[in-house]
Amino acid sequence: MSHVEGSGTNSIAFPSRFMLLFASLVTALISVNVQAGSFEATTEQVKVQLIASADAVHPGDVILLGIHQRIIPHWHTYWKNPGDSGLATTIDYEVPDGATVGEIQWPTPSRISLGPVTNYGYENEVTLLTAIKVPKDTVIGGVFPVKAKVKWLVCEEICIPQQAELSLDLPVAMLEQNINTRHPLIEQALIRLPVPNPWPISVLPSDEHLILQINGSGLQPGAIKDIWFYPAEWGGVSHAAEQPFSFAGDAIELRLKPGDLKLGENDHLKGVLTITEENSEGLVTRGYTIDVTLLPGALKAKLPVAHTPDIVLSTALLLAFLGGVILNLMPCVFPVLSIKALSLIKQANEDPLTTRLHGLAYTLGILVSFALLGGVLIILKLSGSQIGWGFQFQSPLFVLAMAYLMFAVGLNLSGLFSIGGSVAGMGTSLAERPGYTGSFFTGVLATLVATPCTAPFMGAALGFAISQPPALLMFVLLSLGLGLALPYLLLCVWPSLQRVLPKPGAWMNRLKQGLAFPMYGAAVWLVWVLTQQVGPDAVIIGLGGMIALAIAAWAYESTKYGSKTTQFTGATIAIVFLLISVSGSYLGIENKPVPSPSSSLTDTNVRNWEPYSSDRLAQLLASEKPVFINFTAAWCISCLVNEKVALSQTSVLDTFKRVGITYLKGDWTNRDPGVTQMLSEFGRSGVPLYIFYPGGSSTKPVVLPQIFTPDIVIRAVSDFSSLTD
Repeated sequence: MSHVEGSGTNSIAFPSRFMLLFASLVTALISVNVQAGSFEATTEQVKVQLIASADAVHPGDVILLGIHQRIIPHWHTYWKNPGDSGLATTIDYEVPDGATVGEIQWPTPSRISLGPVTNYGYENEVTLLTAIKVPKDTVIGGVFPVKAKVKWLVCEEICIPQQAELSLDLPVAMLEQNINTRHPLIEQALIRLPVPNPWPISVLPSDEHLILQINGSGLQPGAIKDIWFYPAEWGGVSHAAEQPFSFAGDAIELRLKPGDLKLGENDHLKGVLTITEENSEGLVTRGYTIDVTLLPGALKAKLPVAHTPDIVLSTALLLAFLGGVILNLMPCVFPVLSIKALSLIKQANEDPLTTRLHGLAYTLGILVSFALLGGVLIILKLSGSQIGWGFQFQSPLFVLAMAYLMFAVGLNLSGLFSIGGSVAGMGTSLAERPGYTGSFFTGVLATLVATPCTAPFMGAALGFAISQPPALLMFVLLSLGLGLALPYLLLCVWPSLQRVLPKPGAWMNRLKQGLAFPMYGAAVWLVWVLTQQVGPDAVIIGLGGMIALAIAAWAYESTKYGSKTTQFTGATIAIVFLLISVSGSYLGIENKPVPSPSSSLTDTNVRNWEPYSSDRLAQLLASEKPVFINFTAAWCISCLVNEKVALSQTSVLDTFKRVGITYLKGDWTNRDPGVTQMLSEFGRSGVPLYIFYPGGSSTKPVVLPQIFTPDIVIRAVSDFSSLTD
């Protein structure tokens, strides 16, 4: 007695397969067990037949037996890998002694989806073939008896396990005797079998997906309507995920999402690749068997990186200090510095010692803030997390909090409200008050608004710092903070420098009110950033919260000089609307799903770039094509300015097209481990980062400056591309 069964019988997906098995046990009471002494049997859902490729057999022959299932509409049985649920059909053959039974030959399956569950199986009809070797000593004139015990699961909305016992007696004929070998159902089944793959195929693994590369010479891209890969075993590839495909010359690239069981080094990816083409007969689907070994580390081997020149601690400290000084010119930081300059003008008649102490308090606020930021970075680094400059802006809640802070600062500058001491330091009332606490918290504010920016010299310094022990990382960050504090500190410490400042007057109040508008603009920009992170609903959430903040500020300011009852009422209203703003925004943002990488920067109607992925970069470099990569984020002001003034200009895009450059954009607005890894390989801890691979015989990457013009980009890509021609 021989036994053959589907290879997927014991590979049960958990938990969906567990639920299906449980349902199968429940429905077992209505399952069908057909005891038949003939070649066919029938249930309410399936008619099953045992057929053979010949009317008789010869000694030593190999014949094909088939289990043919005719299934009623809307029901289905399963392939050897049933997918997310189900059970493969099994066949136990009983044949005479000496005969051998092969494996089931599975026809190309179809996808059967029910909600989030995707199964692989057959509808309408299917024939499962098995090769049988007849012993050479079989007696001529006798009978070659075959029995088959078939078990299957047939499903629609419910699943019913069924089985049947079938038998077939085939006469044993002499070799000279002519026999019929053209059973029509067998012939149909042979046509539906997948054929060996005729093309070179490779698969490249990554953390995000597997890329199945098919060098399909002879395939017509215009005729191909669909491509799908059916994995032979459960777990290696997600069954329900989309499988987008694209063409790169003669090659076809199919992206597969890894399943629950991660394929490891030198593992085999087996299955059936189906290609649907349109010809004169309509849509035709053909299946091809695939058995390919994963190429471990293939992507990394194809990604040459530019190693940042080694720098010592003293160089990193100097670069960080210079970067901090330049940060003062960034759009969000400059208004804060202007606020402190106004306060310095008003303090012109004060004791020089008092002015110096204000400068020291402002500097201390910045240094303490950078120390706290460094502490967070150190904790994350020690915990094994990927970190980078501006990482906190990858949190939608932090972005929303910063938008509210900018809006509140604007309201304060506009004169809608003013509050005392320490809290006022977070707005412009600090510039009007002599308290050192105000100067301290203005330094805190300057640090907060500086974090989405990356100035020249900062990239190399921060990249060095991230790779160093905690103490050195802290030293570099404090050097950066000292550079940020330097301009105001110098004005305070050296009174002679204050002579360049204008004299106090009414213009100061107008300027203060005018500085409110950059704050409002920053708040609007941050709400836009929020929409890139969590979708368009962020607009109503952010703006609604700002209205609540404005009402709270108005209620507080309009009642604070009234009676105690009036003050209490105003304070109560203010607290209620503050709670509405904070709690409503939190609930609205926290439950929003985070879009996939690159989705936040893909809303343009006509796009001249592709989303970055390490897989795509490896493919382009393998083809020796030039590549320009822009690592950016919606919350990075420097990135947005560079894109507007340079990378979106017609002259730059025309140069890319002329040179044949593929423009990739890596979006770091939300957390993306792939982008973070690439940044660290180039010694950077944040965006922007611009990399150009000249292609051709030279794949050594070129890193462009963090601030550039169209001419700088055009000259860089043109000069290096000419060297590879």
